[in-house]
Amino acid sequence: MTTLADLEAVALGCVACPLASGRTKVVFSAGNPAASLMLVGEAPGHDEDLVGEPFVGRSGQLLDRLLSEELGLDRTGCYIANVVKCRPPGNRDPVPLEVAACRHFLESQVELVSPKVIVSLGNFASRTLLGVTEGVTSLRGRSYSYGSRVLVPTFHPAYALRGGGVVVAEMRADLVRAKKFLL
Repeated sequence: MTTLADLEAVALGCVACPLASGRTKVVFSAGNPAASLMLVGEAPGHDEDLVGEPFVGRSGQLLDRLLSEELGLDRTGCYIANVVKCRPPGNRDPVPLEVAACRHFLESQVELVSPKVIVSLGNFASRTLLGVTEGVTSLRGRSYSYGSRVLVPTFHPAYALRGGGVVVAEMRADLVRAKKFLL
């Protein structure tokens, strides 16, 4: 693939795994394809599947607020994608077959966007990108090399909504950590 538009066109017609049969829309990305910051979540949820854009529900509202308050950015100042592009039934974690079917999309997005910093949102995205089994609770608070980029793991905003003020504060700290690498 030579452009994000080409890659997205392929993703929109993808039927490489069983998730394709249950989706309403492929959720490819949102934001600025020339951004220095890329956010990577797990998979689309119900709202995202309907709209075709990542992080549009309550967790997206929290993410938008934290991006604004901690980084001075809105969605146009970053690039947002997920590990898998179609909604798993019941919002379950994607299974290895689904990740394998979508992995080349995410890897190509990273290469084409070429961000300085990637923030992985939650256990699943952090484990997938880092190739580890540890959870985000033990991974967060540090930064990691991801090729020529820096990866900063943090909690998924949906977890922060359930976890309360302490989790939100830790997310804020992780975003501040990411911001240092953007300067």
